[in-house]
Amino acid sequence: MIARIYSLYVLDYIISSNIEMLLRWSFFLTQFIKPFFLKQKKSHMRIGGFHKLSVVDYPGKVAAVVFTQGCNFRCGYCHNPQLVCPSLFKAPIPEQYVIDHLRKRQGKLQGVVVTGGEPTLQKDLVDFIIKIKGLGFLVKLDTNGSHPKILAMLLSMGLIDYVAMDVKTAVAKYKYCAPELIQESIQLIINSGVPHQFRTTMVKKTCSVEDVHSIRQSIAGASHYVLQPFIASKDMIDPSLALEEQYTDEQFSVLAARFDV
Repeated sequence: MIARIYSLYVLDYIISSNIEMLLRWSFFLTQFIKPFFLKQKKSHMRIGGFHKLSVVDYPGKVAAVVFTQGCNFRCGYCHNPQLVCPSLFKAPIPEQYVIDHLRKRQGKLQGVVVTGGEPTLQKDLVDFIIKIKGLGFLVKLDTNGSHPKILAMLLSMGLIDYVAMDVKTAVAKYKYCAPELIQESIQLIINSGVPHQFRTTMVKKTCSVEDVHSIRQSIAGASHYVLQPFIASKDMIDPSLALEEQYTDEQFSVLAARFDV
């Protein structure tokens, strides 16, 4: 009887010891060996430019600016064709380079502007902004408003501190995406309570005075709306716009005084 009890005790000791050893080895494998074999998730952020310091892109804040590659619009007056046209894309800047730099600038920069191109086309935009917010920065998003579902997600998660949306012309005249998507984004922004700005570049061919009237109706309730003058450049997507009739400085000033909010 005593021998039997002793045998059971020894067996229990062996099993307990093996379980403890197994747990220790499991912990070791998890903490030290596993990371060498697991591949880190590859970021799909395509970053085409990075300005390390700006005092004009985020109202009232000292910020860095991240330019994403890719856009679903082809606005002729766009000055950044290298961020819009795939044939002009350069090798993307690694996301980790941007994050590492921002980490070094904690306490010096106040915010980060994510612009484009069109940022809401980026597959990893949400994860990227989460990383920026995790470093303690405010985030401003520049968008054309064509992806309201992404915008709604960012706003509902509290990841955006300021939104600037370009309204190209009267919503009903949009041709690069459904007008309903633009109006949905407008309402999301206005109803979010987040500081925002709507803006329109005054190209005479695409935006008449009547169109601006329509835009003002579409953004009723917005806290800030500003007209921007057309500025000709050899780098525009459509350089021929420089040869077309545009609003004069005097005409633009009258329109800005009349419609800016």
